[in-house]
Amino acid sequence: MAVSSHARLLSPTFDSRSSDPLLAVASAHRRNTYGRFAHEPKSVKGTVASHGLSSFPIFKFPPNFVRQLSNKARRNCSNIGVAQVVAASWSNNSSPSSSAAAAAASAVNTVDAAAAAAVPTASDAVALEGCVGNNESLKVEEKGLVDSRTSVFDSDGSVAIHAGERFGRGRADDAITTPVVNTSAYFFKKTADLIDFKEKRAVSFEYGRYGNPTTIVAEEKISALEGAESTLIVASGMCASTMMLLALVPAGGHIVTTTDCYRKTRIFIETMLPKMGITATTIDPADMNALEVALKENNVSLFFTESPTNPFLRCVDIKLVSEMCHRHGALVCIDGTFATPLNQKALALGADLILHSATKYIGGHNDVLAGCISGPLKLVSEIRNLHHVIGGALNPNAAYLIIRGMKTMHLRVQQQNSSGLKMARLLEAHPKIKCVYYPGLPSHPEHSLAKRQMTGFGGVVSFEVDGDLTTTAKFIDSLKIPYIAPSFGGCESIIDQPAIMSYWDLNQTERLKYGIKDNLVRFSIGIEDFEDLKADILQALDAI
Repeated sequence: MAVSSHARLLSPTFDSRSSDPLLAVASAHRRNTYGRFAHEPKSVKGTVASHGLSSFPIFKFPPNFVRQLSNKARRNCSNIGVAQVVAASWSNNSSPSSSAAAAAASAVNTVDAAAAAAVPTASDAVALEGCVGNNESLKVEEKGLVDSRTSVFDSDGSVAIHAGERFGRGRADDAITTPVVNTSAYFFKKTADLIDFKEKRAVSFEYGRYGNPTTIVAEEKISALEGAESTLIVASGMCASTMMLLALVPAGGHIVTTTDCYRKTRIFIETMLPKMGITATTIDPADMNALEVALKENNVSLFFTESPTNPFLRCVDIKLVSEMCHRHGALVCIDGTFATPLNQKALALGADLILHSATKYIGGHNDVLAGCISGPLKLVSEIRNLHHVIGGALNPNAAYLIIRGMKTMHLRVQQQNSSGLKMARLLEAHPKIKCVYYPGLPSHPEHSLAKRQMTGFGGVVSFEVDGDLTTTAKFIDSLKIPYIAPSFGGCESIIDQPAIMSYWDLNQTERLKYGIKDNLVRFSIGIEDFEDLKADILQALDAI
C-alpha cells in the first residue's frame, strides 16, 4: 500500500491530492497527546480545542517528503499506520472528529527513525492510546487530545510504559493465530479482586509459572487429540517425566519400568528416586509374567514405560498392562513420544496418563523444547501442583511454536509413517544391513501388537550395519541429507549412532548391557521426498 493511502483513510474532508501521505497530521504530530503541547503555536492550539481536527487548515508536507522516507518507513506507515487509523476510526465511543484526531496521532507514531530524520519535529509525537473493540478507548477531552486515563502521568517515560496496556487493551479473540502473551505476572485491578481470587470466586493465573493464555491453548489442543480431561505442558519431556514420577510415587514407593527406554529417564530412576526410598523393577517390555510377579511382590505405585521404546521400538501391550496394574492399584503412564497422539491413543487403551516429549513430533520443526502429560483432571492436577512449586514452566513463545507445529502434525506424521515403512523394508532387504527394528515389519517381535494398538508406525527406524564402530561411522558420514544430531520427529531427517551419541561415556561392555552395539543406527526420517532419502541411503551403503 502506498503511503498516500493514509490521507484517504483519515477523513473525507482531508485533501488527499498529490503526495500528501499523512495529510492533517502535520500539526497533530507535534502535539503531546496527554495534554501538553510541544512548541505549538497558540493559533493551532486554539483551533484544536475549539473545532477538532477536521477544522485544521490543510498542511502539506514538502514535495520530496515521500522520497525522504526510507522504504522501511513507508512500509511501516502503510502496514501499521493504516491499522491504527482504522482502529481509531472504528472506536465506539469517539465522535467522528475525535476519531480522526486519534487516528492522525496514531499514524504519526508509525514513522520510524528514517522518517523521523526527514521530519525532525516528529520526535515530539506520542501515540494516543486506543484499541479496537475497547469501549473505553479514545475518550478525548473537550480541551484537547487528552486521554483521561493517562492524564495522571506527567512523564513521557510513564506514558511509554503504560499507554495501550494499563487501562485495557484491544481484543485478540478475532485473530486467526493465537497471540503470544509474554508476561511473568498478572495484575488485579483492586485488592477486592485479589481477595476474590484467593477465595476462589474469581479466576486468574496470578503468576507466569502458574499458567499463561498461550500455553492453555496448547494444552487444550493436546487434550483434544488424546481424549484427555486435562493436559499440563512444561519446559521439556524430561521435565514432564521427572515431575510425574515425583508427584505420583510416594516416598518409599515402588515402580515398574522396562529395559529399553530413554537413557536419561533410566538415570533418573536409578540415581535420583532411590534418594527418596523409591525402588524399581525393570522388565522386558513383553514379559507380562515378570510384571505380574512385580505387582504381587511389591506395593507398586506406578508402571512407567515408553511404547514404542527408545531406541529399539519395542511395544507394550497397553490394554493388558493397564488391566493388570489396575487390579493391584497401580497407575499406568505411557510415554507415547515415538507413537504420537495420532498413531496411538494410550488413554483409550486403558492407560491413566500419556506423556510426550512435545519437542519431537508434536512440535515437529526441531525448533522448540517442551513436554506434556495428559489424563484425568485429578491426576494431572496433582502433577500441576508440584509443577507450580518446582517450576519448569514453558515459555509462551515456545507454546506458540507448539501450537503452530500441531497444525501440520497430521500431514507430517502421515508422510513420516509412509517413508518410515518404506525405509524399513528397503534396509531389511539390503545385504549390508544385519537387522532392522521397526514395528511395521513382520520381523519385529511385537508386530502383531503394534498393528492392534497403532494406526501408523512412525518415522524412526533403528538398524544395525554389517560392520564395526568405524564402518558404521563411515556410513553415517557418507550421507548427504540427514543431520548427525540427537532428537527425532522433525521435518529434517536426523541420524545418529547411539554408541557415540548417547552412550560414549560407557565402555563397550557397559553399552552392551543395554543392547547398544557399536553398529546400531537410529534414523529419524523427516518429511523429505522418500526417493531422495532412498538414493542417499543407497549411495552411503555403497561407500562402505
